[in-house]
Amino acid sequence: SLVVLFGATAGAYGAKLGSDERELILLVWQVVDLHSKKVGTLHKSLVKADNLDLSDQCREVSGLTPEGLGKAEPLDRVLQQFSQLVSSDLKVLGRSSYTLCSDGQLLIRQVLHPETSKKNFLLSDCFYSFYDLRKEFHTCYPSSAAVKDQTIKTMAEYLGLGTDEAEEDFGVWQVKTMVAIIFSMLSEDHVFTEPETVKHKYETGPCSKSETVDSETVIRARGLPWQSSDQDIARFFKGLNIAKGGVALCLNSQGRRNGEALVRFINSEQRDLALERHKHHMGSRYIEVYKATGEEFLKIAGGTSNEVAQFLSKENQVIIRMRGLPFTATQEDVLGFLGPECPVTGGKEGLLFVKYPDGRPTGDAFVLFSCEEYAQNALKKHKEILGKRYIELFRSTAAEVQQVLNRYMSTPLIPTLPTPIIPVIPPPYTIATGSIRDCVRLRGLPYTAGIDDILEFMGDATGDIKPHGVHMVLNQQGRPSGDAFIQMKSADKAFMVAQKCHKKMMKDRYVEVFQCSGEEMNFVLMGGTLNRSGLSPPPCKLPCLSPPAYAAFQTAAVIPAEAAALYQPQALLPTTRTAQASAAAPPTVTYYPAQAAQLYMNYTAYYPSPPVSPTTVGYLAAPPGAVAAAATATHTPILPQPGALVRMQGLPYNTGMKEILSFFQGYQYAPDDYNGLIQLSDQARSVLQAPKEWVCL
Repeated sequence: SLVVLFGATAGAYGAKLGSDERELILLVWQVVDLHSKKVGTLHKSLVKADNLDLSDQCREVSGLTPEGLGKAEPLDRVLQQFSQLVSSDLKVLGRSSYTLCSDGQLLIRQVLHPETSKKNFLLSDCFYSFYDLRKEFHTCYPSSAAVKDQTIKTMAEYLGLGTDEAEEDFGVWQVKTMVAIIFSMLSEDHVFTEPETVKHKYETGPCSKSETVDSETVIRARGLPWQSSDQDIARFFKGLNIAKGGVALCLNSQGRRNGEALVRFINSEQRDLALERHKHHMGSRYIEVYKATGEEFLKIAGGTSNEVAQFLSKENQVIIRMRGLPFTATQEDVLGFLGPECPVTGGKEGLLFVKYPDGRPTGDAFVLFSCEEYAQNALKKHKEILGKRYIELFRSTAAEVQQVLNRYMSTPLIPTLPTPIIPVIPPPYTIATGSIRDCVRLRGLPYTAGIDDILEFMGDATGDIKPHGVHMVLNQQGRPSGDAFIQMKSADKAFMVAQKCHKKMMKDRYVEVFQCSGEEMNFVLMGGTLNRSGLSPPPCKLPCLSPPAYAAFQTAAVIPAEAAALYQPQALLPTTRTAQASAAAPPTVTYYPAQAAQLYMNYTAYYPSPPVSPTTVGYLAAPPGAVAAAATATHTPILPQPGALVRMQGLPYNTGMKEILSFFQGYQYAPDDYNGLIQLSDQARSVLQAPKEWVCL
């Protein structure tokens, strides 16, 4: 038997049913015996919604009023009545089982399942399997319109059935017409055999990077609460079928959740329905839903580790992430911390410690529990003490396990500098530093603006821009600040651009364009401010060196006295050369600066973005001694021998060079390994080579 079901909400109708999160206000149904072709009683039931404010379309199409709905029963009572009345009608027809049949998928997937999930009551099993009349009709009549274009009215017209909706109440005509369509299909010997299904629960599981993921099945959800789990996201998409292991929570650079997730559905039809839930609510937050690609999903959820695959091979397990474990913690320590009230699946096999490539622990671990009760008991231990540290516990997902392992396993032990086998020749162009006003400043750029948008904004004036003369300015978080500087070929060109483009629109914002000099541009890029009051220097407590990114600036370096005693200035900044000297001098060997070279950089200042400003790619010109050594020696050691470097992690943010040297008191430093990189005066070399004597650089 079939139970033909029709419903309406207080909002949108037709193809947009359920897309506005409005509640159900009407259910109409009738039982159909497919064998005897008999029907039961037609039932119509109003549903009292929490919000009785009806949309104009709803009032016009349904003819219902808030007053009439105010006397109806709530949804849970109506569904109970539905089950009771269907059972009694089946007994009259001599049947015991049935399957729902609806006009399309929206009523079941986009209305009933999401609403009952939000109201925290369960639907009966009959709502997890149903026939889509539109698909069945197209299967029976292949020459009819496409499934997405079908409606009850078009199907009736195709069969030549009456289509006067005014003769019956809203909902009654729809159900009667659907029954007539079903009888017409039965006369064509159509058989209802493959119902649509709705998954009862989300299934977790691993995903391999070698797996193929269709981009038409993936969405990106944005704006999620940071504590939301994969089960919470599956509940948000209740009624839609998510692929096994198809929820991947995204992490930021610190390994914490960033409020986004990639969700993979079983097919494109389910993905399209998910997109209709754009700006639906999870609690008090609205969630944005956008299209995503299979490559993005694999980047987040895919993994290659056999250890992780084996850990995640146990299906239907609840995963908990532990963070902040002591580095000396063992499996026994973790099991003892969790205690007997939350047994781990498989004992030690249900624990996965996250480690660096060299085997050092990271302080993270993942734990498997066989049921929700054990996981809840474990979460109650959030911020309890193990050893001398408090431990954080969170719900996790298979995709998060992959992300965390991928992140740590790809971390290099020591960030190595590129070996300059082929010398890098400095570009012939430099950033001007004089007072000539041959630059322009763009202020108020849209944050999404890129280099192409700026060039389009400049129009014909792009031909007057110096090569690599566009400098985007980022803030201290590394995001666009809305400012940019452009070097023009002359002051006249800069003046014309400022006059022509000032307050011209870019996207939905007007952009201010001012003429300025190279010196003013450099001050802003170095962290200073440029306003009507004039120039303000960069806000740095220490004397500020030009950062390595501006090694080409022809500015005098202010070097602390202690550092000046050890380093010659040309070791940090290239000297000014005339054109004749440049022609005669050999090519400068370029070295990329280490972290130590950025000691006096002002990190709170604005800085240019490397991708669009090739003139600002940082380099330190090697000292003449290094160039001579590179020219005469076949193998010049640029770095110390393997094992001669150590890396320090976990330093306090206010640590200075003196504290670091004090930490290594009693160990001898070998400066000779660096003679090819940095020139040392005789005084500095004698100080450094003296064992157990240190100075602050």
